[in-house]
Amino acid sequence: MTTIFNTITGLEAAATALAVVYVWLSSRNRPVGWVFGMVSCALWAYVTWVDYQLLADALLQVFYVGMGAWGLYVWHQGDAGGQPLPITRVTPREHAIYMVVGTATGLLAGYALGHTTAAATYWDALTTSFSVLATWMLVRRKLENWLYWIVVDLAYMGLYASRGAMLFAGVMAIYTVVAVYGWFHWRRLYLDKI
Repeated sequence: MTTIFNTITGLEAAATALAVVYVWLSSRNRPVGWVFGMVSCALWAYVTWVDYQLLADALLQVFYVGMGAWGLYVWHQGDAGGQPLPITRVTPREHAIYMVVGTATGLLAGYALGHTTAAATYWDALTTSFSVLATWMLVRRKLENWLYWIVVDLAYMGLYASRGAMLFAGVMAIYTVVAVYGWFHWRRLYLDKI
């Protein structure tokens, strides 16, 4: 165990600490969480590509920086009328669309990444694809984003552990716990409004 912690860089530690703050604040429905998320993702993008050769995940982190800016804007500005964006549910039809799009996109990206030096191409691409969908749902304040995150975070735990990125695997375990909390907290907020 000491060897694992001896290989953790300062950038990994900073990305991890900021990421935990971001997820916690998001689960608490706090817009400022997006700022912590943007900085964390910028650091994480660098580390996942340079140290672990996970190209899809590195690109995902760059995408998250942009999504963080959008999320901060949407959560502050609200809907078209300037009202805070309410927490809403995803319909069964939307779930079906997300499953088809997430799987197809992940498989296509995995195939494309198979022709690069990237590692764990399909695993990396599928987790990336579904992370994009879950992030979109989080920005739009869809309650079920937390259920998607629980599954994605568990898959990422295995992916990072398989690459020796034990700190990132550990943060995914924390993310899973926070996502469970987020589900129950947002569900209570949602039920209080209906």
